[in-house]
Amino acid sequence: MMKNRRILASILAAAVIFTSYGAALAADEATPAAAAADASKPTAAIDLGIFSQYIWRGLELSHNSVVIQPSVTLGYEGFSFNVWGNMDTDLKTRGSDAHTSKYTETDLTLSYAKAVGPVKLTGGYIYYALGGTPPVGSQDLNASSLDSQEVFASATFDTILSPTLSVYREIAHAPAWYVNFGLSHSQPILDKITLDLGASAGYYYSDNNGMVEANDSDTKYRSLHNGLVSAGFTIPFGEYFSVKPMIAYSFPLSSKADDFIKASSISDNSNFVYGGVTLSMAF
Repeated sequence: MMKNRRILASILAAAVIFTSYGAALAADEATPAAAAADASKPTAAIDLGIFSQYIWRGLELSHNSVVIQPSVTLGYEGFSFNVWGNMDTDLKTRGSDAHTSKYTETDLTLSYAKAVGPVKLTGGYIYYALGGTPPVGSQDLNASSLDSQEVFASATFDTILSPTLSVYREIAHAPAWYVNFGLSHSQPILDKITLDLGASAGYYYSDNNGMVEANDSDTKYRSLHNGLVSAGFTIPFGEYFSVKPMIAYSFPLSSKADDFIKASSISDNSNFVYGGVTLSMAF
């Protein structure tokens, strides 16, 4: 755990150095995300991501398998609608040698964002369609997880490192709170190419008897959960396109989280390094 904290501290320090060097320049140049957030006209974005692993809130949802993640987003006057999917090219389950290629998940997100002074406020709803995802602990590749639903709210502050606080609440069948605090910075390095750095930490608070500690099935899981640090580039080309290679490191933030993530994973690991590339078109 101390090693993990040293890694996180080192990357955060690097982010601060980059920010101090380029804060004035970055303040005067709109990032691709800021341009896409122009609410005065309809916007659309199409993304295709290819990654070495699917990690969600620190949990290993694929193992030794390339995942393909398409996404379409439509926006107008602060409203946004997104459809996102996951295709696992070699789906596996824990404790089984069986594997297959399978489309596992579709997420639908409806949100509204509004700037209030230096703070961007966002609220919304997410529907997770998990019909192709085997439940945790199941060895049946054809078994289906129950769909999930969440409402969420976030606040992003227009200041150094863009601190963002996000709160999610599951409202379907597994009630729990998930709170995430993140920092990010995009540093122009050459022409319109940016170096994108990020770090975040999450906390889980379960109200569900089905989401319990790994070593105590009578105690609901409530713990500092996952940390994530990432680095990547945004490389625009043409008028509408960009390529975004990235690498990330996900790790538990507590011993309870370490046990919980290992118990939920396919490989019995709790630390994951993964990466990939996203091709984006926005107009």
